[in-house]
Amino acid sequence: MILTTTNSLDGYKITAYGGIVTGEAILGANIFRDFFASIRDIVGGRSGAYEKVLRETRETAINELAEEAKAMGADAVIGIDIDYETVGPDGGGGMLMVTASGTAVRIEAL
Repeated sequence: MILTTTNSLDGYKITAYGGIVTGEAILGANIFRDFFASIRDIVGGRSGAYEKVLRETRETAINELAEEAKAMGADAVIGIDIDYETVGPDGGGGMLMVTASGTAVRIEAL
């Protein structure tokens, strides 16, 4: 499965469009409460642990997108966009949702 943010694939011809595919993953509230509390302790540095969790959450969303495209018979997903949104009760933003969306396509080599 080829996954790309571009709208075309060099060396390939798009033969069919399967439609929009998405994948979502949600990161729980506790990590953000801990994250913002620990920010005071990280002056000018980076938090490898939190970056790792965000990376894993993004990868989960992308993997779900790829599985949905595969189920449609697609060979690739083009135009992938990744969004991060805070969600929670009453707009409180207690969780982070990562959404990946793109267009499932069938391709053939030129």
